[in-house]
Amino acid sequence: MTDIYKDIRPYTAEELPAVIEELIADSQFREVIGMVFPQMPFDVFAAKARSCQTSLDFQKAFCYPFLKQLAADKSSGMSMDSSAVDKTGNYTFISNHRDIVLDSAFLSVLLLDNGFSNTTEIAIGDNLLIYPWIEKLVRVNKSFIVHRGLTIRQQLASSIQISGYMHYAIQQKKENIWIAQRQGRAKDSNDITQRSVIKMFGMGGEGSLIERLQQLNLVPTAISYEYDPCDYLKAKEMQQKRDNPDHQKAPNDDLINMRTGIFGWKGEVHYKAAPCLNTWLSTIDPNTPNNDIFLLLRDKINEEIHRNYKLFPSNFIAAYMLGDEGGDKNVNLLEIKEHFTSDQCAAFEKYLDERIALVDLDNPDADYLRHEILLMYANPLYNYYKATGEN
Repeated sequence: MTDIYKDIRPYTAEELPAVIEELIADSQFREVIGMVFPQMPFDVFAAKARSCQTSLDFQKAFCYPFLKQLAADKSSGMSMDSSAVDKTGNYTFISNHRDIVLDSAFLSVLLLDNGFSNTTEIAIGDNLLIYPWIEKLVRVNKSFIVHRGLTIRQQLASSIQISGYMHYAIQQKKENIWIAQRQGRAKDSNDITQRSVIKMFGMGGEGSLIERLQQLNLVPTAISYEYDPCDYLKAKEMQQKRDNPDHQKAPNDDLINMRTGIFGWKGEVHYKAAPCLNTWLSTIDPNTPNNDIFLLLRDKINEEIHRNYKLFPSNFIAAYMLGDEGGDKNVNLLEIKEHFTSDQCAAFEKYLDERIALVDLDNPDADYLRHEILLMYANPLYNYYKATGEN
């Protein structure tokens, strides 16, 4: 069965030893390991890697301790509320997308810390696989590949393959899966699920559309970062696209974003899982047209992610600073002001100035950059208010 997915799936336990040997022999990979684990001689790393019999072994040996130390050094705390789901089950965690690498990586750590027996398989775009060793490493690390930049016909075939693999991973392998609610990060933090992602879910599995969706055990998951290390890079890209609608990212831009996201300061990080959507899906009239089911599911995922954000002073301050410029007329500025102090507001003002100063453009538009960064922090608050009915 897995041969159908050989070009996209994570490596099997049988394939792992040969791939690990290829990584050990790769000079670029050796250099990266030297930077990530500076206190570990490479021969010690190699011996430890060779002893890993499964991808989960590899994650526990290397990824888990690295990420725990990273969270200790680059955040003020990392937590997850998984009380709404049964820890003995396996799920497709569909979340908003803030950080290229850490959204899924931190989720795997938090699942283990919260009593789950397994981590997640990760949907990752092939645009990030810049070097051969990166593709090998991510597939050792339980990633499956989503191909980008395809023709319409190729995209359909790819979506069918991805959906089939996700159903296989959930139903047969009993793995967890992480997938973002949209292709790429929401640069403005306005987290809206792409309908194409929802349609892809229904291409695999058996039975009616509702039954096929239920077979994935969908769990909307909200990811909240107090600070986004890539906020100034996202604002920079927004100005570049504003000034030149044909602007395209350079291959190195993703590497810069990955490195900045991993090693930048995040403040507090929180994940919250909503209940699995299987019960909710069973309430949909089976005679509902498929397109309407997709729209209902998209809106439900949006609502659950939005209502489960953890809000920080930075979110309230940004919305207060924007006032009516934020575009949300439902917010009560007097009520918002109760959620932060004058000292916190002054500190965030300083933070904004520092972030804008990092934008390395020939013609940085400070007012525009400031507005876009403020929106990044205000949009989760706006969406939370809409989802919960709070004002």
